[in-house]
Amino acid sequence: MNTLVLDISISLDGFITAGGQTPAEPLGKGGERLHDWAFGADDNNREYAADSVGRLGALITGRKNYEDSIRWWGADGPTGPARRPLIVLTHEAPAESPENGVYMFVTTGIEDALAQARAAAGDGVVAVMGGANVAQQYLAAGLLDEISLHIVPVLFGDGIRLFDRTGADHVRLETVEVVPTDAATHVRYRVLR
Repeated sequence: MNTLVLDISISLDGFITAGGQTPAEPLGKGGERLHDWAFGADDNNREYAADSVGRLGALITGRKNYEDSIRWWGADGPTGPARRPLIVLTHEAPAESPENGVYMFVTTGIEDALAQARAAAGDGVVAVMGGANVAQQYLAAGLLDEISLHIVPVLFGDGIRLFDRTGADHVRLETVEVVPTDAATHVRYRVLR
């Protein structure tokens, strides 16, 4: 069975967006800083990102993240030329989506989205990439196997917090990997059952 990983960039103070979100700046004022590590000049970060995409079989995201990002992703989705399938959780599929796109829309809940992602992923990893609500649902349902955070050295002070509503129970984690770089510290945890 595939590993289900929450894989997301986060500020040191726990935000996956900065404050001041607008349609033109869906990650908020300066929020793109969260992704600089993956697209910068640092060879270690580029290799880390390429290795992650190489293991990836499919992704899951929410409708808001899809709507905010589709103009940049186009038909290829967030993995670009790798064209990994992206399962979009939504209450209603959009009337239009890019022709020959990698997108599948699921209206029947997180378990069905996961089943479709696993089927599409083959032997690859399935990654939940956001938004926060989708990540929180998978965490609360006890479906995540790992949490992979790319902790960016910035304090936003405002925005959307990743772990605001994770439920009443503690979630125990075991550190699997820590890769420090100047642009981000990559930390991977195993979720203990």
